[in-house]
Amino acid sequence: MMTIIWKETLLGEILTERKEMPTSESLENGEVSIVSKIGFKQGKIELRSDGKTKTGMILIHPGDLVVSGINAAKGAIAIYDEKHDKPIAATIHYGSYIPNKERVEIKYLWWFLRSAAFRDIVQHYVPGGIKTELKSQRLLSVPIPLPPLDEQRIILEQVEALAACIAKTQSLREEADKEVDIFLKSYLSNIFDYEHGDKLPKDWEWKSFDQTLAHKGMRTGPFGTALNKSEIYSEGVPVFGIPNVGNNKFRSGFTDYITTEKAKLLSSYVLEEGDIAVARSGTVGRSCVVPKGLNPKPIMSSNLIRIRIDKNVFLPELMCQILNGSKLVKRHIDKECRGSTRIFFTQKILNKFQIPTPPLDEQRRIVAYLDSVQARLESLRELQSATGEELSALLPSVLDRAFKGEL
Repeated sequence: MMTIIWKETLLGEILTERKEMPTSESLENGEVSIVSKIGFKQGKIELRSDGKTKTGMILIHPGDLVVSGINAAKGAIAIYDEKHDKPIAATIHYGSYIPNKERVEIKYLWWFLRSAAFRDIVQHYVPGGIKTELKSQRLLSVPIPLPPLDEQRIILEQVEALAACIAKTQSLREEADKEVDIFLKSYLSNIFDYEHGDKLPKDWEWKSFDQTLAHKGMRTGPFGTALNKSEIYSEGVPVFGIPNVGNNKFRSGFTDYITTEKAKLLSSYVLEEGDIAVARSGTVGRSCVVPKGLNPKPIMSSNLIRIRIDKNVFLPELMCQILNGSKLVKRHIDKECRGSTRIFFTQKILNKFQIPTPPLDEQRRIVAYLDSVQARLESLRELQSATGEELSALLPSVLDRAFKGEL
């Protein structure tokens, strides 16, 4: 394919720096909001919740291109949409630029300035390259290949069509996750939606939580152990914490570790395969089953409760599903965890929990069905993830070809 060579144009020929400054009064009374940051991934402006500032400020008008001098290379470049009816402000580490609409399509320029092609140009023309703060003097002196306006619009249309396809794929995955989660919770609630004392199906019985434990009358816990920063290392015996507890799913990846010697002293806090780790703060009651194959066996952190279920009474996998998704548990937590900040989920609260308990064969049937739904969801996730990764990898390639005139 033949490459089109476009005439190089200085950014200073298509962008004019805006040099207005907001008044102190407009900042203090909230009339003019202040930029907090520009997101690297989406290039979106986020605003502060207050107007306090101790640094010099610049004014940004609707339709301006906003460039973070410090983080431009990371994608911190935005367009302040023309639909807004009042200006905003930013610190002097940002630059605000008025585009020449007769020569450049602002959205095309936005894509270009956030591309690898532009980073390569900056690396060549700016002393210190992309690590240098892109003040207006440096930025506006950079030459870029600039196609005619009608070609910019054609390229922009192609690029945005691909970006929309990627966004749609990501959205479909998120929607599928939410729908399956809603379905599972509804399914469990329909099965276990009983008030204590209600008549249960044949062969079911009410059991207190204590009756489902591996050792009747034994403490559910213990709670996990609190550790000092001086006891935390980057390798050793892993500490199982809140980040590892997903909604009925173990999240791999440990960040904190302790020494083998310390772990021996804390042997009563070890999590075994099949234990249920329950969050007692944050998302109260969120839980997961500890998977097999964790070696060395992790130590439980202080924000968790360990539940060791008697598998001849109740299946840990089903108990975990109930803790995560049934109305039965939600009612119990809402009743027992009161207050503006919601108190910790405790052993005492757990022991008050009354569970409608089906026979083991019925439990196995329920678990098998839930596993089949989860398996189908995982297959869908993998397919969507692979498609999303392919599309995401394709976008930089398309941008590179587009800005070289090879589309």
